[in-house]
Amino acid sequence: MLTEPADPVRALVAAEAALPVAPAFHAVAEAARARFAPAARAILLYGSCLREGDHRDGLVDLFVLVEDGAPGAEGALLRRLGALLPPNVYHLGTPFEGRTIRAKVAVVGLARLERLVEPTTLEPYFWARLAQPVRLLWAADPDVAARVRALLARAIRTLFEAARPLAGSHPAPLELFERAFFETYRTELRAERPGRATSLVTADVARYEQLARLCLAGRPPPSATEFRAATRLWARRRRLGKLRSILRLAKAAFTFEGGADYLVWKIERHSGERIELAPWQRSHPILAGLLLLPKLRRRGAVR
Repeated sequence: MLTEPADPVRALVAAEAALPVAPAFHAVAEAARARFAPAARAILLYGSCLREGDHRDGLVDLFVLVEDGAPGAEGALLRRLGALLPPNVYHLGTPFEGRTIRAKVAVVGLARLERLVEPTTLEPYFWARLAQPVRLLWAADPDVAARVRALLARAIRTLFEAARPLAGSHPAPLELFERAFFETYRTELRAERPGRATSLVTADVARYEQLARLCLAGRPPPSATEFRAATRLWARRRRLGKLRSILRLAKAAFTFEGGADYLVWKIERHSGERIELAPWQRSHPILAGLLLLPKLRRRGAVR
């Protein structure tokens, strides 16, 4: 069994990941584990349903971590696509207490994810999400659980260090994470209104204050050289991230049942913009998305 080093960030993550959640979340996690067996190695819960403690108003966000390259519920082509542009995203519904719980399931290899949360990874897609509160709902064995806790702690430190040079020489603890999430939102096509990064942090003030103190310990103020380098690097992340967001949406058209309706629901929920889809748009989500995107960006529904 892996021996976990004495890292205060990892200790915080371990305690947080083990916090109890509602039985409904475990029910949908078990359905996801069964669907992606035998390749599944761990199930993570994150996102708005976790923050709000409510699975009824939206889709439950899950990561299913699988053994890299192992056959399972995904075919060979989808596994290759997932390796080139992770994650593969699926829709999952499972009955629970007389209603259906719906989840958005992101599938990614465990070893690949360990690399994707490292500071050398240019795109923040994974380390931005996994730096937020996460629950480890299931792990195949204690070694897998230890690896998950390690990568969660790494995601937090990667996010923090990426944003630290932009936050000034003496920022308030919460300002660091607000700036971090603000910058990561700018690297994707997002439907959220301005202020979303602030609302993420204010939803769990004590957590982010504690993490900021831990991550700042022993760190000198950033230099002007670090600021300039970070500014250039975030500009590169925005260019790459927007492109990869479009490619992920196109890929999701082949994996996410009802993907067009989900995207419309998400845009409407976060932006307040009403969108009506024609039947042909539901049948051809990629073409519809490409045609809708410029209009939605002009209206400010997607940024």
